[in-house]
Amino acid sequence: MSDATSLPLAASDVTGGRRLLRRALAQKSFLFGFGLLLLFVVLALLAPLLAPHDPYLQNLTARNVPPFWYEKGNWLHPLGTDPLGRDYLSRLLYGARISLIIGISVVAIAGLIGTTMGLLAGYFGGRIDMAVTFMVTTRLAMPVILVALAVVAIIGSSLWIVILVLGLLKWDRFAVVMRSATQQVRSLDYITAAQASGASTTRIILREVLPNIAPHLIVVATLEAASAILLEAALSFLGLGVQPPLPSWGLMVSEAKAYMFFSFWLIALPGTALALLIFAINLAGDGLRDVISPEKRN
Repeated sequence: MSDATSLPLAASDVTGGRRLLRRALAQKSFLFGFGLLLLFVVLALLAPLLAPHDPYLQNLTARNVPPFWYEKGNWLHPLGTDPLGRDYLSRLLYGARISLIIGISVVAIAGLIGTTMGLLAGYFGGRIDMAVTFMVTTRLAMPVILVALAVVAIIGSSLWIVILVLGLLKWDRFAVVMRSATQQVRSLDYITAAQASGASTTRIILREVLPNIAPHLIVVATLEAASAILLEAALSFLGLGVQPPLPSWGLMVSEAKAYMFFSFWLIALPGTALALLIFAINLAGDGLRDVISPEKRN
């Protein structure tokens, strides 16, 4: 009996997977964004192998060397050097690591907090829902960038402090989306069947509710990762984010602002890298939302 009933389910899973793959391949923007994001991930992972120099090594005799396409540029430093003589290509590659670490870590912290609150509020409702709604409203009344600036200015700044502060401030969208999605599925037949069979509340939430709202969670996570990376760059630009000598792209732009009229590439290169990474994450997130949208499941 079990073998006979498992065959239709397996066939259904395969068919659903093929439809999902077809929709993904039809989304050109998703493919482009995902490919660009994958490129950044590969470059970040292979930074120790691809970087031509130590990103922290200073050489004051080779300050502000222009990129190779300028007349005074050379292939020893393909993208030039900064005011301290550090190789810019190496710092850009290691900067990708910093940005991705921040994006992933902030999403992990904020996602855990917001998803837990949203699940509890959406499933139980009542006073729990009221309490979560109040906390979300309170959080939305506080501008993230101003609160982050105040906290970092008081307790100091470092990579992990920035991650913790942003993670504790970016959970509201997770809570709102997960609450709404949980409210939509809690009254469906399979939830009622699980309750009737005597399954515990924890099992129902983790085994029945969470897997069925996971697509919403993935989409929110991609968008919040881009927001976290951009916020970190803003904090670093203001001198309250990642501290030297770590090669944060926002910090690189801040260090180069005094040379913007003489060595424009010092700002253009990290600024372009940051813009492309944010663009890739947002494009992949929007495309993923279209791919897994229930309205398109035919």
